[in-house]
Amino acid sequence: MIDNIFGIAGTAMNAQLTRMNLTASNLANQNTTAPTEDEAFKAKRSVFKAMLSEADTHNGAQFVGGVRVDKIVDVQDPNPRVYEPGSPHADAEGYVWMSNVNEVTEMVEMMASARAYQNNVEVVNTAKVLMMKTLDITKA
Repeated sequence: MIDNIFGIAGTAMNAQLTRMNLTASNLANQNTTAPTEDEAFKAKRSVFKAMLSEADTHNGAQFVGGVRVDKIVDVQDPNPRVYEPGSPHADAEGYVWMSNVNEVTEMVEMMASARAYQNNVEVVNTAKVLMMKTLDITKA
């Protein structure tokens, strides 16, 4: 039972770490330009899936439950076209395509994923303390 708590919290921490890494990548590519809309950077988001049965877990998992990253998708917001005639990516009219990354949205994503990660760290720490107290009770 207790190992299930560690497993579930661990999968959630891994999922949030992926979310944080995607957000960091989005922020790093915020000001990139491209010559075409198809080549312009699209912000990415992770889509989570609950692991509710043994079929959802990875082979050899010791527990059922938790969450995993199901897929990574592009944000569908449009990429803005900006006038930058001096850019090497500028077309004949002097326009480039910018990334569709919204800095405010990304900062909210980063804070939310960091808080979710920290909450799962607290779950692990609390479970560890409870397990140690249970062992102390059985020794007495």
